[in-house]
Amino acid sequence: MLRRSLFSLIVPAAILFGAVPAWAESRLALVIGQSAYKSVPALPNPANDARAMSQMLTDAGFAVTTASDLSQDEMRARISDFAGQVAAKGADTVALVFYAGHGLQIDGENYLVPVDVDPKREADIPIQAVRLNDILNTLTSVPSRMRIVLLDACRNNPFPELSKTAGHGLAIIDAKIGAPGTFVSFSTSPGAEAEDGSGANSPYTTALLASAKEPGIPIEDTFKRVRLAVNKATDGRQTPWDSSSLTDDFRFMAGSSASPAAAPAPAKRTVDEWKRELQGKPIEVANELMVVDGTDEAYEAFAAIFAGTPRGLQARDWLDRHRRMVAWNDAILANTAAAYRSFLVLYPDSDLTATARKMIERLRYRPDLTPAAALSVPATNVALAAPTCPCNAAPPQEQQKAAAPVKKRADPDPPRRAGKRPPRVVVEDDVVVVRRPPPAVVYEPVGPPIGIGIGIGGGGYRGHYGGGYRRGGY
Repeated sequence: MLRRSLFSLIVPAAILFGAVPAWAESRLALVIGQSAYKSVPALPNPANDARAMSQMLTDAGFAVTTASDLSQDEMRARISDFAGQVAAKGADTVALVFYAGHGLQIDGENYLVPVDVDPKREADIPIQAVRLNDILNTLTSVPSRMRIVLLDACRNNPFPELSKTAGHGLAIIDAKIGAPGTFVSFSTSPGAEAEDGSGANSPYTTALLASAKEPGIPIEDTFKRVRLAVNKATDGRQTPWDSSSLTDDFRFMAGSSASPAAAPAPAKRTVDEWKRELQGKPIEVANELMVVDGTDEAYEAFAAIFAGTPRGLQARDWLDRHRRMVAWNDAILANTAAAYRSFLVLYPDSDLTATARKMIERLRYRPDLTPAAALSVPATNVALAAPTCPCNAAPPQEQQKAAAPVKKRADPDPPRRAGKRPPRVVVEDDVVVVRRPPPAVVYEPVGPPIGIGIGIGGGGYRGHYGGGYRRGGY
């Protein structure tokens, strides 16, 4: 009887636990939905998006923390707490952050917008909002297997005064130059604005919920399906974008059977190869191929073949904006007046023109920290040159004179300015070399001063994340 009773308890338990996908790694998720903004109109969908995403991620084996309508202090605290949870779980953890709400870029930096912000000028955003790079730095500062950041945050800039000078949408985040094992997805392409949607969820969240629920699909294929679904749902007005430095496989839902090893990525095609691929195909079929691929070459070929059509014009607009945002990212990473001037030469009349001019003015008094090069001049006094072969040796009489001791004048040392070393003159291989001490190198933090760090590893630098300071910032 006892054995039978134990068996009757074990079998249902086995069935129950067997119904839940078994993952080798720990899975933790932080889901944030920002709807009830205080100084601008409320967004109807982010709260719904957060609830739906929390349920999907729970079904996918994540331990989910959900938060809505957070102030700046609350956002920072939640992110810090989440980093602590990831650290406690250990290095074999998948950490996922989903954010729905307002996001914008100021001076090339991306910010997520708390519900309590009330900016009067651009300079208020770094003080009142939460920098995206700080979140990425916080996640990468603790050991984890993978970091996934999903941003349904590219809606229109809700602040009228800021929208006159700030760039549209979000700036590029290149995961490949950050820590390996990172995946970042935007609800639309950099520099563009996303739609909130007319249904219960945004077009991006709707597509993500559907694609992530399909069993056994790698994350890269999941977001290719998301790109295509959002592009179709918005009639081409919105196309999500992602960047990955993942080194391991990830799937939201386990497949019914063991999935085969992922095939190697296909070789990148040229524009001419894409033209041959797309030529003769119906425009909607060609559009699907282009969106799924997502490369400049595919868009350029499509825009050339279907020039003048609505889809062709959309492809051309996407391509021009993407190239502009890549050039802007390059200028931000260089962070020099010359880099911003080069950007203005290429794009003199874009939504980033005002920002580029402001950055040039800000860097106007930046000192040149390039170390002074050694000054080499030909030796004019052959007496300074040491003989290199017997034919150049002086006669014996001259050698004897040279060997005789020479009395030095008891002149006092020349006065030296305190704290500075005078240049030294030395002879190297028949060349007089004037060596000057290098100037002092000053390291300054880059970007708007933010006095509050987020949890572990706040900080970072302009253009991409990774922590620390960059030499020669402003």
